[in-house]
Amino acid sequence: MSAYVTANPATGRTEKEFPELDAAGVAEVLGRAHGAYAGWRGTPVAERAQILTRVAEAYEARRDELATLIATEMGKPMKEAAGEVKLAAAIYRWYAEHGPDLLQQEVLDPQGAAESLVETEAVGLLVGVMPWNFPYYQVARFAAPNLMVGNTIILKHAPICAASSEVMAEIFHTAGVPADAYINVFATNEQIADMLADPRVRGISLTGSERAGASVAETAGRNLKKAVLELGGSDPMIVLDDGDLERTATVAAKARLMNAGQACNSPKRMIVPNDKVDDFVSVLVRTFESVRVGDPTDPDTQVGPLSSVGARDGVVRQVERAVEQGATLHTGGGALDGDGAFMRPAVLTGVTQDMDAYSEEIFGPVAVVYGVDSVDEAVTLANDVSFGLSGSVWGSDIDRAQQVADRLEVGMAYVNEHGTTLPGLPFGGVKRSGFGRELGRWGMGEFVNTRLRRTAKAKG
Repeated sequence: MSAYVTANPATGRTEKEFPELDAAGVAEVLGRAHGAYAGWRGTPVAERAQILTRVAEAYEARRDELATLIATEMGKPMKEAAGEVKLAAAIYRWYAEHGPDLLQQEVLDPQGAAESLVETEAVGLLVGVMPWNFPYYQVARFAAPNLMVGNTIILKHAPICAASSEVMAEIFHTAGVPADAYINVFATNEQIADMLADPRVRGISLTGSERAGASVAETAGRNLKKAVLELGGSDPMIVLDDGDLERTATVAAKARLMNAGQACNSPKRMIVPNDKVDDFVSVLVRTFESVRVGDPTDPDTQVGPLSSVGARDGVVRQVERAVEQGATLHTGGGALDGDGAFMRPAVLTGVTQDMDAYSEEIFGPVAVVYGVDSVDEAVTLANDVSFGLSGSVWGSDIDRAQQVADRLEVGMAYVNEHGTTLPGLPFGGVKRSGFGRELGRWGMGEFVNTRLRRTAKAKG
């Protein structure tokens, strides 16, 4: 049985299986993608930009179709799925509009020469390994800048996203990306490791778990290949004592429930002044209990299933273990009866350093609320994890909130918002959340040759 299967998480039914790449296929796709590099790199920049514009237009025109596809594959509610399609289109359009300028030569201080400048050019064939939780957005972050710069791509998506990955490849090819410049593969992890060892592959971008990141980093390092890794997160959300508690708690609840809590940069740890914890928890509980959990293709559904029954059961077990170790469960936490990977959103308090839930990432609709007595205690708690993807600070005194945000050990710090993603903003973390950046000009700069060209002054 192939690992690439569409198993509807709302019903538990297997809808389609996809054949995996065979051993001969690895050599074939490497040869094709490498062979396409010279032609794609030589395609005029303006033409590559026009192709990305057509990709964006295709996403916009096919929004409902694409949204339904991932709702069926991984359980994202239709409204959120349509929003992801819109964001992916915006990323392709951003690089189509700004990519040509980012590829312009940069003139430096000549420093004694007739001319010193920097040229930005493609490096070759790249491998992308993408996760299931944002099927279109994650691919766009990687593919848009690298196709714009002239690199070729072999793309391995998550096994549950085989159908959407095929459609993405079709959109690229219809828009004008050569068939061999972007190749979708249903490969095993071992085959990806073999590809990374091949000298024709120049780098890899992976979004996934710590375990997957460590494995890829080891293989990349052994083969002297560039890697960009976006891994897990346990994002803190610090609520100061001068903000609108009701509004902030409501925003926190909705943000935590987005995508059924399956987002690396979701506000997983909410840090609140001790004298406001009860009120904050009350709003979370009220919101969690009022949301409609159900079929993601129903437009009235607010929270869909988790990506699989196994994923759901793992989160339920994390909640149970936290309670066994002494945490307080205020609502939810259990699996819903019937078919599908549904669970009741949960709110926990009383999690301490000696509990598993303190240091592990809970990848599901679970809010953990901590009480603190001071801002210093809040910052210490926020930074006391191995992750460092993003974090946020909420308060009315903006200067004060910004000063607190500057103390967070994260790649992205927000004030009075959390996890905002836009095409022109850098995305990435520190510590065990990975390294490298995506999106904006930073995403354009990861897999390129930044080449110095210096010309001496004429003699005589």
